[in-house]
Amino acid sequence: MTTVLWVAIGSALGGVARYGCSGLVARLAGETFPWGTLLVNVLGSLAIGLVATLSAPEGRWLLSVEARQFLMVGVFGGFTTFSSFSLQTLNLVQDGEWLYSGAYVVGSVVFCLVGVWAGHALGMALNR
Repeated sequence: MTTVLWVAIGSALGGVARYGCSGLVARLAGETFPWGTLLVNVLGSLAIGLVATLSAPEGRWLLSVEARQFLMVGVFGGFTTFSSFSLQTLNLVQDGEWLYSGAYVVGSVVFCLVGVWAGHALGMALNR
């Protein structure tokens, strides 16, 4: 139960950081293109890659399982779920699973776009 609490705290911190960062970028760069979201996704991907590598068994940082979960699932997951997607894709590529990594990227984009469209359509229908 302790790990769940740490993940929840990390998620809250990551969510607040995402809100602040993407809002700041939107105010500075405008909202014509989602630069804030793109920046958050790239920063989250950078952060999860860095922590995953540095805290791996052969890495420089000795982190407990709870600390890794707090950072990688909680903070970075709250900051952006794109970081998890990016790490999983990198792992597939490093394992030589080119077909699976390509299918995962294409499938994620296509299915998530279909999902957001379906959610939007359902929401529009419920709003009537």
